[in-house]
Amino acid sequence: MDLLTAVGCAVAVLLVTTAVALLGAAHHLGLLYQLFHKVEPKSPRHGGELVADVLKAHGVRFVFTLAGGHISPILVAAEKVGIRVVDTRHEATAVFAADAVSRLSGRIGVAAVTAGPGVTNAVTAIKNAQMAESPLLLIGGAAASLQKGRGALQDIDQLSLFRTLCKACVSVRTVRQIVPTLRHAIATAQSGTPGPVFVELPIDVLYPFHVVEKEVGGPKSTRGLRGKLIQWYLQNYVRNLFVGAWEPRDVTPLPVKVPLATEDEMQRCAELLSRATKPLVLVGSQAMLPPTPAEELRAALEALGIPCYLGGAARGLLPPDSPLLLRHNRRDALRDADLVLLAGSVCDFRLSYGRLFGRGAVIVAVNRDRVQLLRNADVFWRPRIAVRGDAASFVVGLAQRLRGFSCPTHWLQRLREAEQQKERANREKAATPTAQHLNPMDVLYRMDALLPPDSLLVADGGDFVGTAAYIVRPRRPLSWLDPGAFGTLGVGGGFALGAKLCRPEAEVWVIYGDGSLGYSLMEFDTFVRHKTPIIALVGNDACWSQIAREQVAMLGSNVACGLEFVDYHAAAEALGGKGFVLGRPDSKQLDAVLRTAQDECRRGRPVLINALIGKTDFREGSISV
Repeated sequence: MDLLTAVGCAVAVLLVTTAVALLGAAHHLGLLYQLFHKVEPKSPRHGGELVADVLKAHGVRFVFTLAGGHISPILVAAEKVGIRVVDTRHEATAVFAADAVSRLSGRIGVAAVTAGPGVTNAVTAIKNAQMAESPLLLIGGAAASLQKGRGALQDIDQLSLFRTLCKACVSVRTVRQIVPTLRHAIATAQSGTPGPVFVELPIDVLYPFHVVEKEVGGPKSTRGLRGKLIQWYLQNYVRNLFVGAWEPRDVTPLPVKVPLATEDEMQRCAELLSRATKPLVLVGSQAMLPPTPAEELRAALEALGIPCYLGGAARGLLPPDSPLLLRHNRRDALRDADLVLLAGSVCDFRLSYGRLFGRGAVIVAVNRDRVQLLRNADVFWRPRIAVRGDAASFVVGLAQRLRGFSCPTHWLQRLREAEQQKERANREKAATPTAQHLNPMDVLYRMDALLPPDSLLVADGGDFVGTAAYIVRPRRPLSWLDPGAFGTLGVGGGFALGAKLCRPEAEVWVIYGDGSLGYSLMEFDTFVRHKTPIIALVGNDACWSQIAREQVAMLGSNVACGLEFVDYHAAAEALGGKGFVLGRPDSKQLDAVLRTAQDECRRGRPVLINALIGKTDFREGSISV
């Protein structure tokens, strides 16, 4: 009896194990799902239509791309539903443009690139978006899932490239997964600390059933058991790709989660601020993120009346003539302040890793990201209050709690006097002729004087852009775009493209160094084709000056730093734009040339001003590492 019981138990275990294995195999092969859902082999629909439906429902107005067969269904479908497809001359430009749209519109920016080299060309731009905390969706084409690892065209392990760069990396395996995957990915990109997400869409989930069946469905007739099994497997694979594909699904946006400060944290900060005699606010790019409107944040800063330094995308948050706005002498102000509010600013290299604060100063840091919030706090500085939350809503909450608060006038007056003194010194430098060509400071001051209220500035360069940051004044919130903490060269073409499309009424200027221009000069072709007129001001000193300055002084060699005074204006004209060149003989006509460039741009033509500039000591001592 015991033997029979043991045999019975063994048989039962074997049967259960076999049944579980069969059910697992059936689930893996999609057989169970196919029992309850339909396959429509004759449907002409394709996965690209589902992608377009989701993007449309999320308010996406532009898809930036460089065409490739792996992603053609997405581009065609997007155009059909009214999404503007904008093709560029390099995939990095497409991602930079999507990044700009995200920053300026508050909606998800979208780029679609083809498989393999198209995806790898986007890597640097995606890393830049990650470090700039820009929410964007990168859609990458890919080889058919069944053909991965089998030598298919442009087949590589794309997900591994982006796992450390993106908040989420997903490969879609069936057509029915497209909608939920994209909805979740977009919400992930915009929630918490925003950032890029990567969704891989293999070619077999994008094309219609009959196309995919022809390519991977196997032969219609086979001989032998092995052949019939392979045929059944391939046909079932195709059926599983499309089963339930066209059933109605919710395409609307999922909720976006934004971390907020607690009432206690805001009250504690309000109490500290009310006792401060020399308070200072540093506003970083993160403070410009949704959901708080920029105008509401600006009103809160003005109500608090505390002197402010604005960094990154926050430049322009206060108007140029605001008595609270400071641009110079930040190191001295931080040393003397008794309370510093870091509203989205980070203690990385931009704040000397936290070494600039005065002894005994109270530091309140607000940031959505915990790592950034406490960057170097264990080494050079320590926050009195560290708030993991949205910086803009925190500042608005402070203003509401501190109605009637008045910043000590002697502190603000002292900072204003130092500011004005520095500005006078800079203008004196700008009026001093350089050894050859134009003084770059003078060029930038003259440009700044002509900027209209609706101007939007893109910064792409090293030394020339570094100078511009102290001279050129953004006129309104969200009117300055720079790469951010990664310091990437080459953002100019894409940022300008995205900016002009987002704000067609704006006068978009790109401030280029002659080195950085080389990355996106070909995008003048894109500006012409897509009727997006912009003005590029190129500071041409025939040198990688930001590198050469320290390399020559420290190491005694200019190797790899020299360029030539190239006729960049002629290249722009060859691509369909309008070009101007400015040198020492043209100094008296500088304003007239700038105005003519503005007129050409208003008439719909992209413009490049090739300004030949000399050397100044304005940024002496600045470093590039």
